[in-house]
Amino acid sequence: MKKQKKYLEIQEYIRKRIQTGKYPIDSYLPSENEICHHFGTTRTTVRKALEELLKEGFIEKQQGKGSKVVQRRKALGLLTVKGFSEVTNYQVKTVMLLQPRIQNWDDMIGFPLTKSEKSGQCVYFKRVRYMNEQAVMLEHNWYSIDALKLLKPEDFIEGSFFKTLQQEFLIEIMGSEQELRAEKANKVIAQNLSLKIGDPVLHISARFKTSKKGLTLYSELFCNTSKVPIRNSYFL
Repeated sequence: MKKQKKYLEIQEYIRKRIQTGKYPIDSYLPSENEICHHFGTTRTTVRKALEELLKEGFIEKQQGKGSKVVQRRKALGLLTVKGFSEVTNYQVKTVMLLQPRIQNWDDMIGFPLTKSEKSGQCVYFKRVRYMNEQAVMLEHNWYSIDALKLLKPEDFIEGSFFKTLQQEFLIEIMGSEQELRAEKANKVIAQNLSLKIGDPVLHISARFKTSKKGLTLYSELFCNTSKVPIRNSYFL
């Protein structure tokens, strides 16, 4: 087996410690000298590893202080992945309408599935998001059961599916596609978002690619923007 390059070993080691919270957001990494001593390597190799982490958005360089761990803000087309509570100053909460369960894929999904996904089943869950007690988003989510085990709501770290993928499974969101449409609320949407049937809603279809082979996340969101605007962020 071909031996992994040293800088990749260092990069992977630091990345995992960031993802699992051992190097928390706003903390500083050990100095280059300390990392050199730990891995028995040169500063050139360590700097190469840090440069790759910088490109990935896990750290930033601060002159005279070192490498600071930052909250990753990977742009995904129109939207950006953030935690639900991070994108607003409102009081927020999430209500799980349907807990994650194994089922067949849904025709509601706006993007085509792969052949592999079609041949198997998916995990599906449905939630409503609130800001200041106002229901603002009805959210449907799917992923392949062959790519990731069934997760329970209590498995979600701080209620966040994305944060759970990152910290528990070391899975990163690598990119996405979105489609936005203006639609009229049907009975189900109206009931969950406290609207009248026929009221306007923003329908967002999203397909998220991840760092895990075979794992794609699909979401269909219906947003009530009459009182609270939806910013350019996606929260799952």
